[in-house]
Amino acid sequence: MPLVQITLARGRTAEQKAALGRAVTDAVVESIGARREAVRVVLTECEPEHWFVGGESMAELRASGQR
Repeated sequence: MPLVQITLARGRTAEQKAALGRAVTDAVVESIGARREAVRVVLTECEPEHWFVGGESMAELRASGQR
């Protein structure tokens, strides 16, 4: 049973997360031939203030328009 774990900075809509789950499931089914019902996708959301890129938080980068 394939398990795909994805960590995202909080801020996506429910529709975006559902689309990601479907797309990742499709990719696993197509690439390794897994049964769709066996594929597990876990999305973990992280607060933007707790995610750092180049020493700046994702919240700071979003506020400055860089992400």
